[in-house]
Parts: sequence; C-alpha cells; structure tokens
Amino acid sequence: MTVAASDLDSDRTDRQRWMRVLALALPDRLEAAWDAVTDPPAVRTLRPPEIGTAMVTARAGGTGARFNLGEMTLTRCAVAIDGADGTTRVGHGHVAGRNRRHAELAAVFDALLQDPAHQDRLERTLIAPLAAEQEAARHETSRRAAASRVDFFTMVRGD
Repeated sequence: MTVAASDLDSDRTDRQRWMRVLALALPDRLEAAWDAVTDPPAVRTLRPPEIGTAMVTARAGGTGARFNLGEMTLTRCAVAIDGADGTTRVGHGHVAGRNRRHAELAAVFDALLQDPAHQDRLERTLIAPLAAEQEAARHETSRRAAASRVDFFTMVRGD
C-alpha cells in the first residue's frame, strides 16, 4: 500500500492544527475532556513534563531579516498510548509557560487524536469547540484593537 504525498501533508496539517488548539486551550477544559473519556487508555510517559526555555525569533517589519526576540518558558511532554489495533501512538505536548499537567494532557490528546477510533469524536467534541472559542477570542481582541486605531498621515506644507 502506498500513501500519497497529499495524504501525508493533510495528516501533518491536521495534526499541526489540533496541536495548536491543544497548546492554546485552557488547562481546565482539557482536564474536563479527559475526565469525560469513558474508557481511558493506559498512558505511558516517555518524557515526563519538563520546563525549559525556547528562543523566539521574529522578522523586522514582519517580512525582513530574522532576529532573536528573546526567550520564553516552555513545558514539553511525550506519552505513548497502545491502540486497540495493536499500534502504539506517541503524543507530544508543547505549551507556553510552566503548567506540567497542561503539557501532559496535550500530549495524551495528541496521541488519542492519531487513533482513528478516537479521532472523529474528539475532533467534534473537543477540538472544534476549542478552535471556535479561540477564533472568537482572537476576533474580539482584533475588534477591540481596531477600535483604538489611530491613522496618521502627513500633509506637505507649502513654502
């Protein structure tokens, strides 16, 4: 069986999307979702939650040369879950800040979302609602920022 490159790209972008949603989610929401899992799988910790720093880079003007903006605190975790089909799925969680449980839950849900037996249900009940909430929050922040926007212009003065 061969896998088309477009299928791999689709899987990668889906995973990137849900990992972003999980990383930005409120830890309480992930905890409630984990408590709601009816038959939780056994989770093996591959890398316990670790707190460290990561260098944040930026671009001058958004498109110019890259430069190091500074460091941020990051917590990461890796877990493994054995699926009903006998495959092991490895989940990774990377979250901003120092919340170990948040990184652990993000890793667990990453692993579960890779399992076709759980993916559709979790997409509907966890990822889609969280993504909608995050998009609404981004929209509200943009709306409030736009309300305070000041347009500056320059007029050429005559002699």
